[in-house]
Amino acid sequence: MAVMRKRRRFTLEEYHRMGEAGVLDEDERVELIEGEIVEMTPIGQPHASVVARINKLFSTRFGRKAIVWVQNPLALPRQVSEFQPDVALLKLRPDFYRGKQVEPRDAFLVVEVMDSSVAYDRRVKLPIYARGGVPEVWLVDVNEGTVEVHRRPTAAGYRDRRVIARAGTIAPLAFSRVAVAVREMIG
Repeated sequence: MAVMRKRRRFTLEEYHRMGEAGVLDEDERVELIEGEIVEMTPIGQPHASVVARINKLFSTRFGRKAIVWVQNPLALPRQVSEFQPDVALLKLRPDFYRGKQVEPRDAFLVVEVMDSSVAYDRRVKLPIYARGGVPEVWLVDVNEGTVEVHRRPTAAGYRDRRVIARAGTIAPLAFSRVAVAVREMIG
């Protein structure tokens, strides 16, 4: 007789309670993806280096206009998901979101750094970001030395997609006068 495996999906509230109760350790690399708890791969050195570069660059360029949110939670309630994007630019709040979970409406830009996670970020996370209404997502491809810029989210995905080469520059929609060189982000 074949054994059927049944998956148990979790709500955002249950996921948070697991963290509060110590079932999920705060140092565990997990994300909630459409109700499933998914273990993330360890962060490699090239990935960590690019995240550090972007953090420093964004803090310098946008630190007075936005909160630079590094590898912290972003909840997508309608998608029953919670990601920890590598870097995000959030709307300013005096409490730095202490009393409120961060959601798509709070984000100007989300940045995912891709090293070993290229296919996963493109096929799984990017569509969820779009359905959740994140206005702009940059996928920084460490191996190719490019940044994929995704804008204008819809339920079917992002309407606009551009790939910016290492020699190019890009500005977030929310801060269109502040250009960032791809080379500065990737090194």
